[in-house]
Parts: sequence; structure tokens; C-alpha cells
Amino acid sequence: MREAGEPQAVHAEAEHHEVIIVGGGMVGAALATLLGQAGVEVALVDARPTLLDAEAVGRGLPARRVSALTPVSRRLLTRLGAWEWMAARRVSPYRGMRVWDAEGSGEVGFTADQAGVEALGHIVENDVTLAALERRLAALPAVRLCLGACVEGLASLGTEREVVLDDGRRLAAPLVVAADGARSPLRELAGIAVDEHDTGHVGVVTTVRVARPHGGMARQAFLATGPLAFLPLAVEGDQHHCSIVWSTSPAEAERLAGLSREALGQALAAAIDHRLGAVTVLDTAVGFPLFQRHAERYTLPGFALVGDAAHGIHPLAGQGVNLGLMDAAVLAEELLAARRRGVSPGEARVLARYARRRRGDNAAMLALMDGFRLLFGARHPALALARNLGLGGVDRLVPLKRLLMRQAIGERGRLPASCR
Repeated sequence: MREAGEPQAVHAEAEHHEVIIVGGGMVGAALATLLGQAGVEVALVDARPTLLDAEAVGRGLPARRVSALTPVSRRLLTRLGAWEWMAARRVSPYRGMRVWDAEGSGEVGFTADQAGVEALGHIVENDVTLAALERRLAALPAVRLCLGACVEGLASLGTEREVVLDDGRRLAAPLVVAADGARSPLRELAGIAVDEHDTGHVGVVTTVRVARPHGGMARQAFLATGPLAFLPLAVEGDQHHCSIVWSTSPAEAERLAGLSREALGQALAAAIDHRLGAVTVLDTAVGFPLFQRHAERYTLPGFALVGDAAHGIHPLAGQGVNLGLMDAAVLAEELLAARRRGVSPGEARVLARYARRRRGDNAAMLALMDGFRLLFGARHPALALARNLGLGGVDRLVPLKRLLMRQAIGERGRLPASCR
């Protein structure tokens, strides 16, 4: 990885690359790795001043922010040479899932055996995934890292796009990719509008220890105020840790965050009917507003959106980062195919293929999650009865359960070669 030198106040000449990626989170880093290992000259811009300390992540108390990585995402990370290091550091497989309506009697269970996979997924701290990708980037001479820099300007210069950084540097390439998050400044500079609505939920996250071993089972209860997930963590082989994601009303989130750790543990245990016994809160509970977003378009000539810059989804199904990683895999596949044909990565027809392959799948998943949120948030007796009957019916219909599980583990549509 070619590190940027000391910044200067003014740069008369722009640095030229094949692709510029703005945003060095998990999705941006995955895209940079996919392209960099194929020899594509990439500039990766991120506001963070330094990379993660790989020796520190995945040690001690698990971080609050985790992701449920699907088997498809695991395949991608394996192809990128990241998974082996992640598995040696800390990943937590889950082979089962229980979902129930806390306001009724409906309940459904899923197992890896029913889905025909080794595990339904892995709960992984975001920092572990990112550190593994950064280790791969460090071995790629085609990737130039521009840390501690933010984009202040975006312009079109003939067949290239130019980004202006706040330290005075200018970078130019036929393609600029925005991977800079839900509030993407680069998306705004490009003038792409976003369809956004407040879900009415705040996500409260923390880490807990439970009295009974979780057994590699993910659990999710739909409460009157929103879904509560207990995601299993394996800490040095100990199956008594869980990551908590409690999506609830803003007022309830404020109340929960204000509780003592002892009181919050009692509230968590009661909310899942004490299925895991007593709950001990190990970390501060932090809340963040949950919005659903979808960009009106994913591409412009010489410009593309990936990950949270393109879409944001309610965390109740844990699909957010998986959708973003699939964006990265599909975009890289289309760009590398174009490169082999001698076609510029910024060509509209190249980017249109990426948008066609990803927008429909993302839109369907956003609509599905919004539907679940509304259905399980409804208090009307008829809807409550319908969802309880629905959960019970799904639990008895194995072929339907298998279909739903194949969707949930990412086996949807035409997968890119890096994910097969």
C-alpha cells in the first residue's frame, strides 16, 4: 500500500488513479481490496488519521458495534484473504435463530441444517472485519491510502472526475466511488437525492453476560416498542456473552440508556422472558436514531454509490453490511470485466450494469424490513393475530422456512464470482 506523503498547502497537479474510493469503512475497504489485488490503481480516502491497531481489536470486552455476516459475505472475505485472520482473532458463529412475538404466542425457529449450511452466519465486531481488510490493503502496492483527509469538492474534467481534499490535494480518476456512509457528503456534492424516512426507532446497543449459555443461538423478540436482539458472542470459547441491539421508541431508548447497569440487565432479562437467565450489562448502553434511506440513483457518469451511501436499512434482520459488501463485490466484478475489455471504469454503461444488479435487490430488502417493522409494531388485535398465526405457520412449513433462510443468508439472484 502506497502511503500518501506529507500534505502540502497547494497542489498544482492532480494525482491520477484508475478509481478513487472515498470512505475507508468495511465496504470501501472491501472494494479497494477487490480492485487492488487485481492491480487496479486505487486511491482510498478516509477522514481517520490512522489505521486501526490490529493487535488491539478483538481483544478483551467485545466492541458494541457488531455485524451479522452471512455465509455469502464470509465467502467474499475469504476470497479477499481476510477471513482466516478474523477467525483466528474473534468471530462467533450462530447455527440457530429463534424469533417470537412477545405480545403473543407466535414463534419460529431456524437452523443451519435446515438451510444446508455450516452456520447461518457469524457475529463479528466491525473493528475485527475492518482491521482484517486493512491488513490486506497494506500488502497491495496498487492501493494508495490518503488518511486524515475529507473531500471538499467534486468536479468533472473531461473524461475524469476530480476530488479536492481539505488539505489541498487533488485526485483525479475516471471513476469516483462514494463509500462515505449514510450522510455521505460526496453523494450530496454529486447532487444525488435520497428518499429518507425516520423509522421511529432508536437502536440501543451494549454487551452483556448471560447466566445460561446461548448455545450459538441468535434470539429476537418483537416487543410492543420494537425488536430486541440477543446476538451470541464467543469470547475465548465462553458462550455467556451477547451483543444487544434493542430498537425501540426514542422515549424508551432514553429511559433505557439512563438506567443503571443492574436495572438495564433486569429489563433485558424480562424482555426475553428470562430465556437466558440473569443478564449482566458489561458496557455503556449507547443509542442512535434509525433511518431508512435509499438513493434515487446509484450512479452518474464517472460516479457510483456503495453501502450506506446508497441505502440504509433497519437493523432488525442484520442485513446492512451484507448488502454493502455485495455492492462492493458486484461493482468490482463489473469494473474488472470492463477493464479486460479496455473500457473505462467511468463509462455509463458499465455503471448501469452495476446499478441494475444491485438496486432491485436492495430495494426489495428495504421494503421487506420496513414491512416487518410496521407489522410487528402494529397494535391492532387483528394484525396481532395474523402475525402470530403467520409465525406459527412458517415454523411448520419446512420448505417455506428453507426458502426464507436462503434469502436471509444471502443466496439471492446472480451472485458475483467472488461470493460463490
